[in-house]
Amino acid sequence: MDIALIIVDMQKAYFSDNSKKSIESACLYINSIIEIFRKHEKQIIWTKNTIKNDKSIVNTMDFEIIDLLKPQNNDKIIIKDYDNAFNKTHLYEYLVENKIDTIIITGFCAEYCVLSTYRGAKDKDITPILLKNAIASSNKDNIKFVEEISDVITIRVLDKILNGHF
Repeated sequence: MDIALIIVDMQKAYFSDNSKKSIESACLYINSIIEIFRKHEKQIIWTKNTIKNDKSIVNTMDFEIIDLLKPQNNDKIIIKDYDNAFNKTHLYEYLVENKIDTIIITGFCAEYCVLSTYRGAKDKDITPILLKNAIASSNKDNIKFVEEISDVITIRVLDKILNGHF
């Protein structure tokens, strides 16, 4: 079985005054882990939420991934309408087809889409792990809460595991 990286909803729609600092901080860790995953030729999956404030953002600039992150053509993109990236998408089937049983979750928003996707993975018997310091929210206390109730790994430890040092 294998591991994949999921980057949740790091879209321009959510890169606002309330969340900007948190997202920028998370991007430092997300960009580092992207580099590690690319080096090891591991799957990278981006989710994009279609809704903000009960309105569709599809086909707008708000729908695009923020400029601090750079998806590549061979990355998988999952379009979703719900907080949980497994809800009414083909994410689970994609993971099964690619023999992925563990996902490292990063992104926005800690207490909504990140946590919902984490819990959704558990419901599907996929092992979810949050990357420490790589989730964002407009409320930093929510990041701490979500990390405290979830399985979390650091970049350093994950890099050692991917390099076969465990």
